[in-house]
Amino acid sequence: MPILMEKTYHISSIDELQSLANTLLDVCKSARKFAFYGEIGAGKTTFIKLICQALGVKNLVSSPTFSIINEYETAVAPIYHIDLYRLKTEEEAFNIHLFEYLDSPNYCFIEWPEIIEHYLPEDTVKIKVNTIDEFSRTFLIQAIDHDQTPDSNS
Repeated sequence: MPILMEKTYHISSIDELQSLANTLLDVCKSARKFAFYGEIGAGKTTFIKLICQALGVKNLVSSPTFSIINEYETAVAPIYHIDLYRLKTEEEAFNIHLFEYLDSPNYCFIEWPEIIEHYLPEDTVKIKVNTIDEFSRTFLIQAIDHDQTPDSNS
């Protein structure tokens, strides 16, 4: 059974946030689904932009608040950026075929995932962004560590 990896990062500049984006991709190499939690203005979209840049997205990365799903091209495969803020029911998630994206092997970055929380794949990386002040944030990253097993810690 995999073990939960949990780590908190304190970020106070955009350079530190870019470094965290690179670290996240390095630490969570096999992960393809990422859920982002936090208040409006906490920095979820900014963090996703930096992750997408690290993955080779060349086109503009913007908040999909009104479109709900943005697709970005890379040399390898599309990346999906999903914002569920405006959805009110699970049925709306079904109507936009959200679960097809979750079942795909592609990267999916999901903002405001609470409405579909129990449908997220088990290995979804959860990122909780908390605002400290105008420039500082904490990022709590929770992921399944597939390289660890309970027996390997003995």
